[in-house]
Amino acid sequence: MNELTEKLKEVLASVLPITFIVLVLNFTIAPLETDMLVAFLVGSLLVIIGLTAFLFGIDQGLEPIGHGVGTAITHSNSFALLITVSLVLGFFISYAEPDLHILAKQVSSVTSGQFNNILMVVVVSVGLAVMMTLGMLRILRDVRLKYVFTAAYGLIFILSLFSSPDFLAIAFDASGAATGVITVPFILALAAGVSSMKKDSKMSEADSFGLVGISATGAILGVLIAGLFIGNGKLTGKLPETEIVATNLLQSYLLKLGTIAKDAIITLLPIIITYFLFQIFSFKQKLSKVLDITRGMVITYLGLVIFLLGINGGFMDVGAQLGIRLAAMESKIPVLVVALLLGLTTVLAEPAVHVLTYQVEDVTGGSVKRGLVFLFLSVAVGTSIFMSALRILVPGIKLWMYLLPGFGLSVLLAFFVPDLFVGMGFDAGCVASGPMTATFSLAFVQGIAEQIPTADVVADGFGMIAIVAMTPIIALELLGAIYQAKLRKASKTAAQKELSTGGSHEHE
Repeated sequence: MNELTEKLKEVLASVLPITFIVLVLNFTIAPLETDMLVAFLVGSLLVIIGLTAFLFGIDQGLEPIGHGVGTAITHSNSFALLITVSLVLGFFISYAEPDLHILAKQVSSVTSGQFNNILMVVVVSVGLAVMMTLGMLRILRDVRLKYVFTAAYGLIFILSLFSSPDFLAIAFDASGAATGVITVPFILALAAGVSSMKKDSKMSEADSFGLVGISATGAILGVLIAGLFIGNGKLTGKLPETEIVATNLLQSYLLKLGTIAKDAIITLLPIIITYFLFQIFSFKQKLSKVLDITRGMVITYLGLVIFLLGINGGFMDVGAQLGIRLAAMESKIPVLVVALLLGLTTVLAEPAVHVLTYQVEDVTGGSVKRGLVFLFLSVAVGTSIFMSALRILVPGIKLWMYLLPGFGLSVLLAFFVPDLFVGMGFDAGCVASGPMTATFSLAFVQGIAEQIPTADVVADGFGMIAIVAMTPIIALELLGAIYQAKLRKASKTAAQKELSTGGSHEHE
């Protein structure tokens, strides 16, 4: 019960700031329709309940499964088994990720079917599965993260030279969408399970992170390679108009419930099947343990359904409306300030960010505090949404002007900071672009683009997730540099103290 209360306190601290910002804007410069505001408040309540249950369920069910699978395939000492399980799991977990299907449907409708949604989901899932497998092999073969990311982003850079800006934006967005609410916790637990088998505790600590980031590069590579075959010309199309159905609030939520409940069960199904297969052939856990994990998965499922219902029922429409109304103002300063504030706060409500920060504190034995990681991520995502809004308002700023130096700097910093922070940084880039950012913040940015005559709703909207996936990497690598400098200073002080103590003893 104490654990549930702690989770609730954290979730309230995450969601209430967003609610507060919307209420302040509603009563000052951007008033909303009453129905929309009520739907948003109901959505906020559902997000709080759903996120609390989801995080509690992850601890009880999904993490023990991922950790157990990672340990079991490492114990087997069979590379054939590791490669087979990683490829199959990677593909099906990515294929079931709800965020990826949302993005793929949007891409398909916007491009009038030029880039089909099923094709996009398949190429992303194949790419993620291949890179996740290489990431697992990296842990076992002790290959440094900086070399893997240099090679992966080097290949992405080469492919991007032959790709259109549309495919580049979609590719980076796909990496954020493919690493969503289910993929991230499971891959993190899988990495922790494999790395925990290592004798070197420092290496084990560092290898617990980075697998999500490596897997995400597979999503980018999958889309860029597919783009070479679909054609290098610009994807044409327009954003489909949303139909507004005249229903009351309860009917509106009930209409969405069936689809969300079905999508959530499809999302969790690959992990449930994996667990029961490993239970039969490998784990052979006691009935009490099986029941505990099953209960955890049921709580995870209910939490995910309630959370997604709140997001889709109350958050998205308000995000778009705020973007439209603020962008319509004569001064553009309010829209940029709100973009920054929304970025600072929405990341705090991302489910996968909570899972990552817990694991960071756990793996490092509390030496890297969750609060500090949250602070760096919050500033990074705030900067991202600000940069996205600025790109829409200033037509001369192109997406590659952010991505090329940003990801270049990320790879460069990897050679100067501890591996632990390199892995954490690239993982954080993926987890920051979850359902809260991909719905509320994306809707806000698209609302701005809708209002600005020089903006392209499609290109500017899709590029936002790519920027959100980039800045947390740099932020956490800078945190790593500060952490390393403090360690060096502490060891230098300790050495000087020892030297002076030794000298005074000699003198005596």
